[in-house]
Parts: sequence; structure tokens; C-alpha cells
Amino acid sequence: MTAPARQEYPIDGPAGPLEALIETPQDRARRAVAVLCHPHPLYGGALTNKVVHTLARAFQDLGAETVRFNFRGVGKSAGTHDGGPGELEDALAVVAFARTRNPGCALWLAGFSFGGMIAFQCAQRERTGWLVTVAPALRNFPAAGASTRPQCPWLIVQGDADELVDAGDIANWAASLDPPPVLRLFSGGEHFFHGRLNELYEAIVKEEPG
Repeated sequence: MTAPARQEYPIDGPAGPLEALIETPQDRARRAVAVLCHPHPLYGGALTNKVVHTLARAFQDLGAETVRFNFRGVGKSAGTHDGGPGELEDALAVVAFARTRNPGCALWLAGFSFGGMIAFQCAQRERTGWLVTVAPALRNFPAAGASTRPQCPWLIVQGDADELVDAGDIANWAASLDPPPVLRLFSGGEHFFHGRLNELYEAIVKEEPG
């Protein structure tokens, strides 16, 4: 299998340039573009996070160009952390860039932890072909969690031994939505999916929308 082409690219964001990494599959037809949101910027979250990398690899193997980016104030991205609202604006700017670069392709959105809830909010605002949220940080965004369900296929992946995101909260949230998203609980899985990244990859690939 040919490795995806990699391009580092600054994307215009509302607080200045956003550092981004674009990876394009070389050996299959492009069917989608996936924008990936990393975990909390104040706790080491960045586009290089291993869970985000696993998301990108899965989407690439499904024929999507992936766009990973650093929120404002992370890495080479301009600006300072805004606690959520500014990061949502960052993500929406990246979505606009991805759509322009990939006209006619479906938009897939994904994120891990803090980034999972940012991706969720993006999917409420943007026409989305698929949403994947991994251990979404629901308690950090209670108002967002109480708002309208995105109208797209949606996969939640959650460890039942997650020390940061309560699996019971996620299960109750999923059950309250109509229709409920697909929820995949990893028995013994903790927040960073140590030793479980291959299983995470398989869970995503298995649920690709038709």
C-alpha cells in the first residue's frame, strides 16, 4: 500500500494561521475529506496525538483525504486558547478550507476528547456525511451535549474504564438521542486507548457509512 502524500499547510483561521497536516491517499479514489480535532490544548493535545493519528489512518484507508490541525495557540497556530468557542471557529474555518479543496467530496468529521465535542458542534452546523467521536468530553460542554443531534451517521467509541470521560455519562447521552448514535464500548479501555489503537482503527473501519 502506498503511503499517503503529506503536506504541511497553514490554513487561515479567525485568530491567524492554523498549522495543518494534509494527507492524501495515493492508491484509491478519493470519496471524502475528513477534518480531525485533537484533545484539550492545555493538556498536551495536538495534531500529533496518537488517537488522532489512528483516526487519520482509518479514514485514509477508507479513501478520505485527512486534514489534521492545531487549535489556536498550539504548535505553530496563532492565537491563544479560548475554552471552546474560539476552537469551534477554528474547526469551522478548517472545514471551509477542506470543502473548497475537495469540491464534491463528502465531509467526515472526527475528534478525540475535547476535540470530539468540537467535531460534534461542527456537525450541527455543517452538512456532514459521517461523525466519529472518541471519548467525547461531554462534561466540558454540557450545553452542547443538550443541543440538537447532528443529522448524519455517527459513531461514538468509548472505553468503559476511562478515567477522564465517564462511560455511563456517554451511554446515557447516546441513549437519549433520536436516533441514537452507534456506541462501541471497549471493555477495560481507558482514555488514551493504550494498547488498543488497532482495535480503535478496526472499530472505525467497520462502521464506515455506505
